[in-house]
This record gives sequence, C-alpha cells and structure tokens, in this order.
Amino acid sequence: MSEIICTVDVVLLTLLDNRLHVALLKRDHAPFAGVLALPGGYIHAEQDADTRDAAMRTLREKTGIASPYLEQLATFAGPGRDPRGWSISVAYYALVPSALIDRAAHPEVALIAVDELKGLPFDHRQIVDAALQRVRNKSSYSSLPVHLCGDTFTLPQLQGIYETILGEAINKVSFRRKIDELDILEAVAGQMETGKAHRPAQLYRLKKHFRQHLALTDRGLNSTA
Repeated sequence: MSEIICTVDVVLLTLLDNRLHVALLKRDHAPFAGVLALPGGYIHAEQDADTRDAAMRTLREKTGIASPYLEQLATFAGPGRDPRGWSISVAYYALVPSALIDRAAHPEVALIAVDELKGLPFDHRQIVDAALQRVRNKSSYSSLPVHLCGDTFTLPQLQGIYETILGEAINKVSFRRKIDELDILEAVAGQMETGKAHRPAQLYRLKKHFRQHLALTDRGLNSTA
C-alpha cells in the first residue's frame, strides 16, 4: 500500500487596483510542472510542530512572507485530487497588504485577480473558492479585512476595502459605528493623509493585539441601515 501524501496549501490574498488577487507560483516539478498553483508543500514531521507551522514555513520559503494573520481553512482529501495517489492537504488562508509582497526579491510570485483564475491544478480552484467564501462571510461580522491594509490607513480607505470584499456599498455612519464597537484601531497621533481633493483625514493603525486576532461583532458590518 502506498503512503498517503500529506501537504499544506496556502491561499494568500491581497488587494491590487481595488481587486482581490491570489498569489500563485509555477510548479517546478511533475505533476503539472510549469503550471501556476497555490504555494504549498509537504509537511516536514521532523521540523513542523503542526500544520500551521508547516503552512507558515511554506509561505515564508516560497514567497518570503511571514503573514501576520494566518487561519486554517479546511482539509481537502481523497484519491482523486492528486495523480500521485491518495492525498490530504490542510489548507490555510492569509490576507496581507500588497506592500508585503516583495516582487523584486521573489519575481516568481504571480498575483492573479480572483475573477480571472483559470487552469489551476489539483483541486486548487476549489480551495480558492472556499477561501473566498470564508473571507466574504467573515468580513461581514469581523475585523478580517483590516489585514489587507498597510501600516496606516484612513477610515474611508478601510471602508473601501470592506466594500470591495463584500461587493456592496456600506453606509458610512453605520460602518464607523461598528468599527468603533470592534475597538480595533488607534489614531496615529499627529498624522493625517494630505494631498487629496478632500480635507485631510486622520490616519489609523491596528491595535497590537488585533494584528494576529480578530474582533467580532454581533451585527453585520455590511448593513446599510
């Protein structure tokens, strides 16, 4: 009996030009050599403490990114997902600002808009779709989208990110009230965004605790009421 293949795969999402993109890499060996696929790899039993550790190592080695936020998505398994045999993949997803993706140091990383994905190998399209559904659902009641922001940002910028993920407009007053309820932000003293057509806007940053943890609300952030 052949051994079961045990791997991790990571759906790394970022925003470019107000569109969600996923990070892909060309596979350097069979099966599907030369085809764009999710960053992934074997679990190293002698090195990885658990699957999250394996996902973090894989992401760091293949993209140079140590994602501040990484969450387990689901387990994908079966005899038909990998032509090499019965396999299990524990999938994770991460959200990072595009500035964290160093394209100069890692030119092999391809950022593809999620609505333009095609031809992914294995069951990677299914994994990406599951991650997108999780992100959109969770964004409606949590602080998850803030991980797509840079170090500092304005409230209008943050609202725009929520709207991009949710695919709908959000009432400004309702949004700001719910962000206040989440209590995840702190104003950067003396720093304002200037040079725009509108009046200067206060810059904020994520409170330290929430850089690796989510805040939740019992009311949907996408409410227009």
